[in-house]
Amino acid sequence: MIVHQLSVFLENKSGRLTEVLEALGGENIRVTALSVADTTEFGILRMIVSDPARAKEVLKNRQFTVNITDVISIMAPNEAKYYAMVLKILSDRDISIEYTYAFSVGEKSVIILRCSNTETAIQALKDHEMDLIKASDLYKL
Repeated sequence: MIVHQLSVFLENKSGRLTEVLEALGGENIRVTALSVADTTEFGILRMIVSDPARAKEVLKNRQFTVNITDVISIMAPNEAKYYAMVLKILSDRDISIEYTYAFSVGEKSVIILRCSNTETAIQALKDHEMDLIKASDLYKL
């Protein structure tokens, strides 16, 4: 339910994303999901990887600014109405979403959420019988 996401602070210049992925690839760390939020000068790379602790160590050793952040993962049918349903459950409980992204796995989507109150969000989603994904299962995708 709580998944460790890697967040990497990157200068917005050519080749930086490649350096991160080459470093992880060199250690046989798989990337399950990846998102980049950018400004003109900097970006935040968010990734779900097979071994977050090892990935953090690898990137820190290469002088990247990297943190591990707790996020929630949910499996839902890959239609917008189900994504909206998840968001409505949280907004009805007055839980703010800092950011979200998703990716498809066959006919399903995996929704990643960073919420203002992770434990309350998990309980709200459980109360509505949402399919929360364990970290160990997500890292294998």
